[in-house]
Amino acid sequence: MEGIDSFPLAWLDYVAFGSYFVVLCAIGLWAGRKEKTHADDYFLAGRTLPWYVVGSSFIASNISTEHFIGMIGAAFVYGICVAMSEWGNVLSFSVLIWLFIPFLLASRVFTTPEFMEKRFHPLLRQMFALLTVVSNVVAFLAAVLYGGGLALQSLFGWGLWFSIIALAVVAGSWAIYGGLRSVAWTDFFTVIVMIVGGLMVTILGLLMLSGDEHSLVEGWNVMIQRNQAQVGIWREVVEQNAQNCARVDHYNRLSVIQPITHETNPWPALLLGLFSVSIWYNVINQFMIQRVLGAKNMYHARMGIVLAGYMKILMPVIVVVPGLILFAQYPEVMQRPWSEIRGEADKGYIHMLQTLIPVGLRGLFLAALFGAIQSTVNSVLNSTATVFTLDIYQRLWNRQASETHLVRMGMASSVVILIISIVIAGFINRLGGSLFVYIQSLYAFFAPPFGAVFVLGVLWRRINGPGAVVAVILGFLLGIGMKLYVQFVPDHVAWIEPYSMQGIVNWAFCVVVGITVSLLTPPPRPEQVTDQLTFNWQHLNIFSDLGERWYTSVVTWWGLFVVLILALFILFSGLFL
Repeated sequence: MEGIDSFPLAWLDYVAFGSYFVVLCAIGLWAGRKEKTHADDYFLAGRTLPWYVVGSSFIASNISTEHFIGMIGAAFVYGICVAMSEWGNVLSFSVLIWLFIPFLLASRVFTTPEFMEKRFHPLLRQMFALLTVVSNVVAFLAAVLYGGGLALQSLFGWGLWFSIIALAVVAGSWAIYGGLRSVAWTDFFTVIVMIVGGLMVTILGLLMLSGDEHSLVEGWNVMIQRNQAQVGIWREVVEQNAQNCARVDHYNRLSVIQPITHETNPWPALLLGLFSVSIWYNVINQFMIQRVLGAKNMYHARMGIVLAGYMKILMPVIVVVPGLILFAQYPEVMQRPWSEIRGEADKGYIHMLQTLIPVGLRGLFLAALFGAIQSTVNSVLNSTATVFTLDIYQRLWNRQASETHLVRMGMASSVVILIISIVIAGFINRLGGSLFVYIQSLYAFFAPPFGAVFVLGVLWRRINGPGAVVAVILGFLLGIGMKLYVQFVPDHVAWIEPYSMQGIVNWAFCVVVGITVSLLTPPPRPEQVTDQLTFNWQHLNIFSDLGERWYTSVVTWWGLFVVLILALFILFSGLFL
């Protein structure tokens, strides 16, 4: 996929991108116009967000260059299995809708580290707050800015540092200015632009594959046939890279079920990934759950996640299918050395923009790409500033700070966090490899210890502070140990090499440690196991606020969402394609 040296824009492109930016500014100013004197208003939008904003912001916060750059590149290399990063959320979304939303809203917390202190111990709050800040900067902000900077560098020839700084300044403005309210409402607009622009790239890609037929159906059939890799160069390159991708002689690019040794999607992760990563990412990760905590009430929080679920069904059409199209069109890229393939694959979306999008429409696609970057930067920056201000600054240094002072500290810390992220982003390219693999491997390292103690904490009243603290500390030591074992022991067992498998082992280890240490130490105090902090199955009211009519019911739309995901899983299980 050799790039094109220039990416010319016509006046219509400038009008399209300029219009997007003007509307974005207008929404951000309107949403953030209220005087920001209360922490509840700045950090949780005054708990006034409707369901369609909750769901749109939840997805917009999640979609970033990890998807448009990293996931498309991963789909080019590995096939349809990377779609499970989207479809696999059916489990964590269902748990969030039915168990954790009633629970978290009842607790009335600002941040998830605050919950950790109430349930376990102040030390665990500080550990989780520090991890949240570090992971948000390293695994989210820096990676997103790097991917966006890479896109601008490839498209316009701008310097990488200049591209990263420009994106950071422009994208971070609304989070600093208006807090969660501005972030959420600009996300609502942005996600519409992202979906429209992304779908058009996929449609044009399928039309390219169809040749003179100019048929979406023919393009789809060509894409499926070539990704089956049964003949020609497609079969050759799959067999050539099977050992690198899955440590086997051949793998099915159109199946979500992959060998246990698969680099990105081993089959145990289909279920156990819920506990090792998804609970952390979707339930206790501050930058995702913050818009749920800002919902009007439980109904709006739940329906927001249902809406997000339907967007997760659609997302692979935008960020996975283009990777399959690129493999069908440019299989020769897979003939390169493995060290070059993944980096080259990350350039796939930019190549599609350069070759497929006619002058006059490019402004819309640049708006979609910028929207993906802007929404994630806004959301992560706002949530990181929230955690730093409320869980670190106020908790450790200024307990008597006024709400106005906390808002100002949130703005100031946002600026500092953004600067640190810019510096880290400029050096990510020196690590080499795939952007998608870089981000996912960080998730698999950060998530399991806290995911384990959170699940135990809400489901089992006997786990205590010492058990949780020891489990987290030993979990991170084990995570480091597994990476050293894989790196320096040549004859290590193959199934421990995928980062997903390391995450699963780490999660299970932390569960055992947490239970063991808790049983060997005194039980938690009564105020640590109230109904607001642990599930009381007899009194947990999970069936309230479900909607007044069947067609507005959470049950109806959640059930249809689950059925559609199951149908997709069966279709791409390897039995039919």
